[in-house]
Amino acid sequence: MRHTATRSVITRYAAVIATGAALAGVPGALAAQRIRSITGSAGDTARLTPRRDVGTIDGVITDSTLAPLVGAQVTVLSTAVRVGTGPSGRFRIEHVPVGDYVLIVRRAGYEPTSQLVQVRATDTLRVAYTLQRAVTSLAPAIVTEERHSIRLAGFDERRKLGVGEFMTSAEIEKRNSVFATDLMRRFPSINVSPSHGKGAMAEYYALSKREGANPSLGACPMAVFVDNVSMPTPFNLDLLPSPRTIAGIEVYNGPASAPPQFAGFNRGCGVILIWTKDGY
Repeated sequence: MRHTATRSVITRYAAVIATGAALAGVPGALAAQRIRSITGSAGDTARLTPRRDVGTIDGVITDSTLAPLVGAQVTVLSTAVRVGTGPSGRFRIEHVPVGDYVLIVRRAGYEPTSQLVQVRATDTLRVAYTLQRAVTSLAPAIVTEERHSIRLAGFDERRKLGVGEFMTSAEIEKRNSVFATDLMRRFPSINVSPSHGKGAMAEYYALSKREGANPSLGACPMAVFVDNVSMPTPFNLDLLPSPRTIAGIEVYNGPASAPPQFAGFNRGCGVILIWTKDGY
């Protein structure tokens, strides 16, 4: 029963209106795309009629000086919805079915961010994001082997070291799971636990099997990253992408074993890194 609400969202449609530049093949200023239908229907369109069970997300993206950022990309996790910002730094997504979503905000040269938002019926959710400049330097790399995905290069290197727990794309396909939550249950370090804090529908979280305490969950929630973007903690696993879009998963049961670049606040309970095939 816990996936009833999620499946109802899958069958609905979202219209994307980008006040700035439209991205990811969204034609012009208006396109209709299926919410959570990222399995190959990015080009699908549908005629929409006014509904009372949908809302709107309206936002602005700035830098640390509060100057609008043009060309920032906003993605709704686990969907094909991607919009860009114009000179005003604004974006708008309309006709979004009610429910919880994760917004991922990116722009070249800036640290990405994410936020869990709740869309209410006939309501306009107004959000604002301030991106910090990235201060990273990359050393030159010499490629002497078969070319692999740049995003998965770190995954392959860490898997060879044997520190942590890993699940490759081949292993994910072999399990043939419908929901990413089911994949999480396969890792010895993860305790997938339900929480009824928001209502009758259970939400499932990844909790560390190490000893810990959390005021809301009574346990130790693990930090979740999707394609290098930190998700809100604790994170509802039902909001993760479909298993057939996931290229790899790595799990670290504590800060001592986690890669240094994923260390930081709220990492003491362990880290889960999820890599998608297409990236966000």
